[in-house]
Amino acid sequence: MAKTNFQSVDEYISSQPNVVQGILKLVRKTVRKALPKAEEVISYEIPAYKLHSGVVLYFAGWKQHYSLYPAGDRLLAAFKDELGAYKVNKGTIRFPVSEPVPVKLIERIAKFRAKEAADREKAKGSAPKKR
Repeated sequence: MAKTNFQSVDEYISSQPNVVQGILKLVRKTVRKALPKAEEVISYEIPAYKLHSGVVLYFAGWKQHYSLYPAGDRLLAAFKDELGAYKVNKGTIRFPVSEPVPVKLIERIAKFRAKEAADREKAKGSAPKKR
């Protein structure tokens, strides 16, 4: 049975197949560069990055692909052309392990998700208080 209850992203990555570990390390490095103020945590048994009191991005490794989550309608519309070569469904973007890691795209997706979170937080702060 696969290990669960990971205590760190390092532990999660080291549990993955060797071919996927290097890819996940690069994805992690890319996300951390794009979101330097994010808190790196394990959530739902996968690596996650928290900003503005919520998770803005997750990633996970699989045998044939690695994934980024969540990919909402606004993100999919904004990156429609770049994501055309990848499998996208149910809020998940799947990247094949057999292809080079699209570092610039992942960085832009992370920044997009961070901006969405900041905008939500700002909207909450400016909403009138209920009595």
